[in-house]
Order: sequence, then C-alpha cells, then structure tokens
Amino acid sequence: MKNYLFLIAIVFLAFLLGCEKKPIKVACVGDSITEGPGREHPDSYPLQLQQILGEGYQVTNFGVSGRTLLRKGDFPYWEETQFKEVKAFNPDVLVIKLGTNDSKPQNWQYAEEFKQDYLDLIAEYKQHMPKNGKVYICIPVPVFEDNWGITESIVVKEMRPILMEVAKESEAEIIDLYAPLENKPDLLPDGVHPNKEGLGIMAREVAEGIRRY
Repeated sequence: MKNYLFLIAIVFLAFLLGCEKKPIKVACVGDSITEGPGREHPDSYPLQLQQILGEGYQVTNFGVSGRTLLRKGDFPYWEETQFKEVKAFNPDVLVIKLGTNDSKPQNWQYAEEFKQDYLDLIAEYKQHMPKNGKVYICIPVPVFEDNWGITESIVVKEMRPILMEVAKESEAEIIDLYAPLENKPDLLPDGVHPNKEGLGIMAREVAEGIRRY
C-alpha cells in the first residue's frame, strides 16, 4: 500500500512539473541596432528587454550588423545563420527591426520589392510560431546623420508608409521606435546607433508593446 501511494505521489509530482508554465519566447530580429555591442552584451536592447520583462519571458538577440530586409540587398538577413536559428527557436513573439540598412542607395534601388520581401519574411517565420503567436514590426529609430549611405528621408518618407501596409496585411502590430528618440540626438552619438540609454528606451518601448497585446 505504501509503495502504491508513493507511486501515485511521484506521478502527481511529475504531472505538476509538466504543467509548469513555460516562459514566453521572444525573438529579436534586426541589424546592428538590435545586435548592439554584442548579442550577449547586457547593454543590447534585447538583453535590456529581458530584464524588463522578467522570468516569464525568454528573450534572444538574433541581430546581425549591416543586414537588410531586402533579399537583393548587399547583405541580406535571409542568408545569415541567425535567420535559420529564429525558426529553430520557435518563438511565441517575433520583433523585427530591419530597414535602416535598406535605405542605402545600393539597396533602396530595389524598393519596389521591399514590401513583398517583408511579407514573405513574416510568413516564413509564422510557420514556426504557434497560432496565437504575435509579430511586431518596428519603425526604425531616427537617423540624425546620413552615415554609411543610410538615409533619413527614405526611412521616414518612403519606408514608413510601406511598413504600415505590411503590418496591416500581415496582421502584425507596429512598435514606433522613432518617436521616443526623435528629439534625442545625443543618444545616437554617430547619428545612427543608439547608446546604452537609447537602447534602454527601445527596450522599454518594445516591452510596452508586447505587454499591451
């Protein structure tokens, strides 16, 4: 009898452990602004996001410096190891912050393909997400100096309207990272990349977006 009760207790304990709530997996896809000082660096916005969201979430940085959303861009995100790693991660939440490098002249010459490439990227990742998974499209941060060919006017006047269309057609949510940094050029020392404080603002905006929905 004692052995029988002990067996029941073990089975019940195993059941409780199996029912333990798993953390919500958040994949942060992007370029150097997502990668930050390093994918494992605590100053990067994904790792600051992890600190804000807490233990109920598992945030992973899949950013790769210099990468484009455009398949025909000079350095497409599609061809990176991280592109495949996101699929294997099977995220519950996908945060995409690409586009800054697409504004370079050699890349934006393919502007007419930007929308479809973005929709295709989302569709591909959705195949590896749960049905109730959520996708967030980030409006890129401001460009205070047109360095490395990155062009502010393209990001604001041409790319932003396309991102709104992509969000509507893919049923994704928009997270605006432009507005909270618009009047803070000192937080982007080289005119393009936010410093630790700027990345922290990004993290808070993304956290608020995730919690809102």
